[in-house]
Amino acid sequence: MGRPSRTRLSVPRTPAPIDFSGLIREGDLVVCGQATAEPVTLTEALIAQAADLPPFHMMVGPVFSETFPATCAPNVSFQSYGVIGNARRLARAGRLEVIPSNYSAFCGDFAAHRHKADVVLVQLAEAADGRLSASLSNDYVIDAARAARRVIAEINPDAPFTFGAEWPEGLPIHMRVAARRSPVELASTPPDDVSRRIAAHAASLIIDGSTLQFGVGRIPDAILSSLSHLHNLGIHSGLINDAVVDLIVCGAVTNAKKGMDPGITVTNQVIGTKRLYRFVHENRTIAVRPTSYTHSQNVLARLNRLVAINSALQVGLDGSVNSETLNGVAIGAIGGQLDFVRGANASPGGRAIIALPATASDGTSRIVAHVETVTTPRADVDAIVTEWGIAELRGCGLAERGRRMIAIAAPEHRDALSAQLRGR
Repeated sequence: MGRPSRTRLSVPRTPAPIDFSGLIREGDLVVCGQATAEPVTLTEALIAQAADLPPFHMMVGPVFSETFPATCAPNVSFQSYGVIGNARRLARAGRLEVIPSNYSAFCGDFAAHRHKADVVLVQLAEAADGRLSASLSNDYVIDAARAARRVIAEINPDAPFTFGAEWPEGLPIHMRVAARRSPVELASTPPDDVSRRIAAHAASLIIDGSTLQFGVGRIPDAILSSLSHLHNLGIHSGLINDAVVDLIVCGAVTNAKKGMDPGITVTNQVIGTKRLYRFVHENRTIAVRPTSYTHSQNVLARLNRLVAINSALQVGLDGSVNSETLNGVAIGAIGGQLDFVRGANASPGGRAIIALPATASDGTSRIVAHVETVTTPRADVDAIVTEWGIAELRGCGLAERGRRMIAIAAPEHRDALSAQLRGR
């Protein structure tokens, strides 16, 4: 399949940013688009003016822009469902309250009004006929907008118009602002030796006709880059990135064997560079759908050979997975990991892969006797992969799990882990 043509949409650019005085009230919850869907023209203006506004709260997701430095807007308190990307700056400064929630449940809480936004800032793409699309993310923003007092849309001519993420008819937009910046981009990180070794092990678990789910980072990118020799792969994921374009162009991804959505790459978010954005623009073989579909257990269980590829901070000798905290500090997220692990386990021929380096950057082992936070329970784990191999844990007792986990730990940590296993 060739790349669709890219039509540049004509939207006038305003010479001055929006004035938020009078729009933000004390105690408001402001919700903005996340990741590459952040409406940067709006968020930058809001943070620049925050000192002159009453105190308010702001909900962010993964942050890949430079909008929110640790010292920004002292009268603003920040919340998120995890600590991803540059949101770590706020977390390290003690300014980010983490809501421990599966990403899909977090989105559902807006639909159920357990979270209620007062002001919503959203980036939209506009087609030539005036139709609007949420473009790069079909997340909680639309549901947040349904109950918000004020919805402010940044119309970005460089944002791709995506199908599945159309702005609902009848959902009011109270103000429109022309974007002054192109959408945020996140380039792939080149693989290193460790990620290549992890990818080689993980790729051995993926066969022709598999349906793939994956996250952001060096290891998922390395795994995807090692799959071009396979046939009839499918994509049903929380996100897609530039590596997906490569797999589609080379013919490895056809979406022909998924069991549903034939010929369609299904995602919740689009996170990459201009190359990816051009590819998905007005491309009917790409569907950007809400989490009620992309993360649904009913949907995931009906997919053929769903392979969930996720990462972790630690894995215990019993297989418990921690993707959230280290030393009591939140530095990760639950995200969609548990949804997709359970979906892959229920999928015919599915595999749930947790891939991580055996050691952290400070040399400590990521394979530990006990994890400090359980993101994915040991009862749900399938295969753990490090650069030292694969630990197949499904169906194993605790002692055997411990032995298999030690075998994929870094050699310098195996004796200590063996002693801890004997002590248990």
